[in-house]
Amino acid sequence: MKEKMILIAFCMTIMFCMSACSGNTINSGDNQNVGTEIATTESIEAQSIEENESADDEAIGDSTMIMMIDDTKVNVEWEDNQAVEALRDMAKDGDVTIKMTMYGGFEQVGSIVQSLPRDDKQTTTSSGDIVLYSGNQIVVFYGSNSWSYTRLGHISDKDEAEMTELLSNGDVNITLSID
Repeated sequence: MKEKMILIAFCMTIMFCMSACSGNTINSGDNQNVGTEIATTESIEAQSIEENESADDEAIGDSTMIMMIDDTKVNVEWEDNQAVEALRDMAKDGDVTIKMTMYGGFEQVGSIVQSLPRDDKQTTTSSGDIVLYSGNQIVVFYGSNSWSYTRLGHISDKDEAEMTELLSNGDVNITLSID
């Protein structure tokens, strides 16, 4: 699909250049036509990529939420829901630190200062999942459980062994901040 859009953009650019330049001449004393340079496919692709990246950066802007588990930064693929937006709004006012407690040998649970919007659904979690429980508790899993939760995100750069190492050796602090 992306290739078709680039090809269409390329064709439209060529047609535009040809129609805009077909009757234009530059007088330099001898009435010669001066040729025009047509953009190459590569330059159009590069321009398209730069524009898309720029648009993505603007859309994300200052609302990229970062998660730290103690001193370890983790990459999170955040859900697109009202609970995550509420967390992001909290973090915009300053870092949000949540004291987490080990529970059940498969998760860390921490209370947050306010209730967040809920969209609980019966869920079977896996290592790295981040959920909202009862509207006011964040849970980060290094094992699995099945319950009714609102999904918040998933830690994407740690496998099960790394999550277990990070979360199974005692209570931790989670800090959410805006990059």
